[in-house]
Amino acid sequence: MMKKRALVSVSNKAGIVPFVQGLIEQGIEVISTGGTKKLLQDNGLDVIGISDVTGFPEIMDGRVKTLHPSIHGGLLAVRTNESHMKQIEDLHIQPIDFVIVNLYPFKETISKADVTWDDAIENIDIGGPTMIRSAAKNHEFVTVVVDPADYDPILHELSEKKDVSLETKRRLAAKVFRHTAAYDSLISQFLTDAVGEESPESYTVTFEKKQDLRYGENPHQKATFYKQPLAKTSSVAFAKQLHGKELSYNNINDADAALSIVNEFNEPAVVAVKHMNPCGVGAGATILEAYEKAYNADPTSIFGGIVAANGEIDKVTAEKMHEIFLEIIIAPSFSEEALHILREKKNIRLLTVEMEKGMNVEQRITSIHGGLLVQDEDMLTLEDAIVSIPTTREPSEQEWEDLKLAFKVVKHVKSNAIVLAKDNMTIGVGAGQMNRVGAANIAITQAGEKAEGAALASDAFFPMSDTVEAAAKAGVTAIIQPGGSIRDEESIAKANEYGIAMVFTGIRHFKH
Repeated sequence: MMKKRALVSVSNKAGIVPFVQGLIEQGIEVISTGGTKKLLQDNGLDVIGISDVTGFPEIMDGRVKTLHPSIHGGLLAVRTNESHMKQIEDLHIQPIDFVIVNLYPFKETISKADVTWDDAIENIDIGGPTMIRSAAKNHEFVTVVVDPADYDPILHELSEKKDVSLETKRRLAAKVFRHTAAYDSLISQFLTDAVGEESPESYTVTFEKKQDLRYGENPHQKATFYKQPLAKTSSVAFAKQLHGKELSYNNINDADAALSIVNEFNEPAVVAVKHMNPCGVGAGATILEAYEKAYNADPTSIFGGIVAANGEIDKVTAEKMHEIFLEIIIAPSFSEEALHILREKKNIRLLTVEMEKGMNVEQRITSIHGGLLVQDEDMLTLEDAIVSIPTTREPSEQEWEDLKLAFKVVKHVKSNAIVLAKDNMTIGVGAGQMNRVGAANIAITQAGEKAEGAALASDAFFPMSDTVEAAAKAGVTAIIQPGGSIRDEESIAKANEYGIAMVFTGIRHFKH
């Protein structure tokens, strides 16, 4: 009976030597190529060179070595098809029963800051994907392994059953096509970005599994957390958890929202989020001062919330945070004293993440039933605005500071959105309302007496003057909004009537 054969050619060589040793111990011949062959031989393993099988040398710096009928005939021959088997016998082609291949490190190559075009192109694997696709297509007869995590289970199954079950082969074949699809997706994204194609005729992206979640938004919904392979590390997908139980689906969404807001600030800032809307935002000279402002902005809603800070959490700040129940605290770092204090609470999650001002420059993908919506991230800030002041009065220096803070925050509040700010903190947030004056009334009610002398930001223009009227009666003295309504003059006149300074930005920040 002819010996079974395995073809081994791996870029990721972790665990390959003991795995191949195990295959040889099962009486399997091993064919190998290039650096993999050298590694195996250096470790005393008897392997056959690819050129000994093909009768043809590796050429073009290894670009062509496995693209040969002696390889693909051995992979694709259907063992129950007499014609196939007669053909490979006549051509002296021996079947290949195992393929252990992983691909050139394209992702790792293009992740380098100094990657060149030539390096990227050279790390597009051709022979590897062709071999594993061939083997996976013929998986009833060929076992194909692309993941070192499968080495031990395969050896165990071989030692127990002297073969690999069809169920396992099918599972491995499915993994192959996921593997090649992800690989090709990264290549297509890289080349598409390089040529500046903004709306390609097909849209293919890939994500890597980070973890299974206990459930989704509700306990009856299954959920999984995936991360983008090349995303910036200043995101919750790359956060390091220092303490607490695992994150939930809702935790991750809220943490993402909190990070997006706090990254808008250069100065020390703290953001508290509930249900993906900010309930308190504060800025100050220190993280402690910013936290106290964020807390005082809405002491009720912050309870059980997610808090993000753009600076280290120190001992005193940790002591303040320890006084209430918080689901998550996210910061670039925690002092040792702060960690000791906060770890006294069993369930609080403590996360560190790299902080980077501004949101990640990437596209926002939103699923709908039957499709996807893809758009650029909302990156515009007040620095991008063409600012005009249509009212008689201009904002004072403090009003400008409060307007800037409110403008940063309203961008991240579900529409229709109104944010009131005063003394470098939010004092009222009206989110997700069906009309703008309704959102304003919620924010004004929350602010109460603190609305006197406050600044107001709106994510979109005022369709009529009722929002200005409500703000004026509450004591608001400055407003920032996009402008652009056919009834702008009514809002301007109403602002002038009450002595309110109004700023137009020309930038709308709808968030659905």
